[in-house]
Amino acid sequence: MSGCPVVPEIVTEIKLTQLSHGGGCGCKIAPALLQQIIGLAADKLPFPDLLVGTETSDDAAVYRLNEQQAIIATTDFFMPIVDDPYDFGRIAATNALSDVYAMGGTPIMALAIVGMPINKLPVAAIRAILQGGEAVCRAAGIPLAGGHSIDSPEPIYGLVAIGVVHPNKLKKNSNARAGDVLILGKGLGVGILAAGLKQGVLSDAGYAQLIANTTQL
Repeated sequence: MSGCPVVPEIVTEIKLTQLSHGGGCGCKIAPALLQQIIGLAADKLPFPDLLVGTETSDDAAVYRLNEQQAIIATTDFFMPIVDDPYDFGRIAATNALSDVYAMGGTPIMALAIVGMPINKLPVAAIRAILQGGEAVCRAAGIPLAGGHSIDSPEPIYGLVAIGVVHPNKLKKNSNARAGDVLILGKGLGVGILAAGLKQGVLSDAGYAQLIANTTQL
């Protein structure tokens, strides 16, 4: 993606992956533990227009507005899997929007989720992260219309992504059947490349492959 901002040299020397205990989806709560947590929640009220909730472990929630249109809503954020602030912003935003595409929808807007260790990161680095996210939203043809920010011990960034889909064209995990064609949202092995980067053993070619795979809409 073109349009990478020019940032001060001090920003390029920052190692974002060294500011967090994990990165990317590796920071998620383990599925078994998450199921225990969700299972303790109060019984849910019936909402006939809620087409997708928490029951099927899909990428987003879907609510039917009428017979022709349903709204897709998802929240996705994580800690850095790369050191470059701009690339981190692009990766996190792309990952959030991919949830809408995975449900068969079209994104229409997004909100930013920002948590940064203000005493560890210079303003220029945080700005570069946000600019990366904005660039992805522009490429998707949607506005980044606002968001929420906090001072947090470790850097986190992502989006609330909103999209639309025709109810009859919605793609759900529960609809999968034997013989269906699988379309990968990104290439296999991204986690291995990210782990190599964090350990300082990833080559320049490997890094280029990592960025190409994680920033493609």
